[in-house]
Amino acid sequence: MPDNTPILPAHIDETVRAIARLHAEHHNQASPLQRIVDRTTAAVGRPVFVGLLTAAVLVWVLLNLAALWRGSQPWDAPPFPWLQDLISLVALYTTVLILVTQRHEDQLGAHREQLTLELAILSEQKSAKIIELLEEIRRDSPHLRNRVDPEATALSFPADPQSVLDAIKDSQEALERQDDPRHDSP
Repeated sequence: MPDNTPILPAHIDETVRAIARLHAEHHNQASPLQRIVDRTTAAVGRPVFVGLLTAAVLVWVLLNLAALWRGSQPWDAPPFPWLQDLISLVALYTTVLILVTQRHEDQLGAHREQLTLELAILSEQKSAKIIELLEEIRRDSPHLRNRVDPEATALSFPADPQSVLDAIKDSQEALERQDDPRHDSP
């Protein structure tokens, strides 16, 4: 049977492998306890857990009510204070598990954001260099009309990331001042 897996170009294959390595390193750097927490959170997050939890609560209530109907002493009579305490404890642990897992996943997200930012800056620099080279070819080629293109000239210089960041901050602050009712004119 022939393999129908598409053959990816080398640069795409390398990118896919780099992302896979990032995820593998993130998983490998997790402590054994973190891996247990991740697996537990994954199990709690499945619909089957809701079904099992519901079934356990129903069994608990029904067994206690059956004991009452038989005239014997139930271990947790209505309004089921032990069950309420147990559910509160499960809720507390579930919350902590989710928070710990989310914190761990946020670290991976931060790595992805950094990678995306660095690749975007690199791409912008490459684009500026390509435009610069094209402009140079246009100026040097006797077959092409030599004309001034202010937009191409501007694009041939890579953006300064700090200047862009400052402009974004200034723009955001201006919008916040505009939306702030304390800055409205009387």
